[in-house]
Amino acid sequence: MARTRPAHHEVPPIEGPVRTCVGCRSRGPVSELLRVVAVDGTCVPDPRRREPGRGAWVHPDADCLHRAERRSAFPRALRVPGPLDLDALHALLGPRPTPTDPSAGPDARRGRNTRKQVDPHEPAVKHSR
Repeated sequence: MARTRPAHHEVPPIEGPVRTCVGCRSRGPVSELLRVVAVDGTCVPDPRRREPGRGAWVHPDADCLHRAERRSAFPRALRVPGPLDLDALHALLGPRPTPTDPSAGPDARRGRNTRKQVDPHEPAVKHSR
């Protein structure tokens, strides 16, 4: 019979408290994650983990920050209404990543949707060869 779970000796245990990154949703020790708190509508980094209030955790990586921003994870994790200003985090972790794939074309780099929209109420056009 095949095992579905790895044995405990195969997975190294994480020492100390464990938190989940709001960007990539992976778990890790608090020593590898950055705590973020909401102060007056702004996400403020809390590297010493001493600020009062509810905290969210993110890897100190621009990609994880971008994923969290794209998914609106900070307002949800911090339980605050509306969007939060992330400028302090971007200043600490780096700028927002931009697509640099040359095959993406100029429209994709500007964030435009290049896919055609289909009206569900119009009849489908059949092409004959």
